Amino acid sequence: MDVSAYDRSVLDRESPRSLFEQVADVIRDQIVRGELRAGDLVPSEATLQRTHRISRTTARRAIGVLRSQGLVHTITAEGTYVGPPGTPRSSRRLFKYQRVAADIVARIMGGEIPPREAIPGENSLMRQYGVARETVRHALAYLRESGWVVTVAYGGTYVVDREEWPINKGSYFPFR
Repeated sequence: MDVSAYDRSVLDRESPRSLFEQVADVIRDQIVRGELRAGDLVPSEATLQRTHRISRTTARRAIGVLRSQGLVHTITAEGTYVGPPGTPRSSRRLFKYQRVAADIVARIMGGEIPPREAIPGENSLMRQYGVARETVRHALAYLRESGWVVTVAYGGTYVVDREEWPINKGSYFPFR
């Protein structure tokens, strides 16, 4: 069996290795592969919770491991960044539609929206994220172009089968 980016992100709940260590390994792999670069924002505790189906404490401990190894630093009220304290923060900021798309990807990976299921409609997404219809449409187009979803004319937008996820092709988020 191929060892893909997705395989590295799956946690082994039967392993003697703790979940927080496994999550730290996943993030460390993203840093080593260049998916997360110096100054980039590390996924939030809430995103890690959804993506890996872990508790907030487990997410916090994983970040703590990386911090103790000097791989990341945290700035209160901003987040955790790749690199030691003083590393210039990445000037890349995600557009709203990219943030919506990233959250939907986390929900897909976390199992909240399973493969072959419809994602919420435009109106629902507008309410959930507090954004305009055009922002939702951009997010959906972005997810489609990235290979996370397919849209059926007048039938909705559906998550593709797990084997087709872009993460299985070596990419964690579509906008890297």
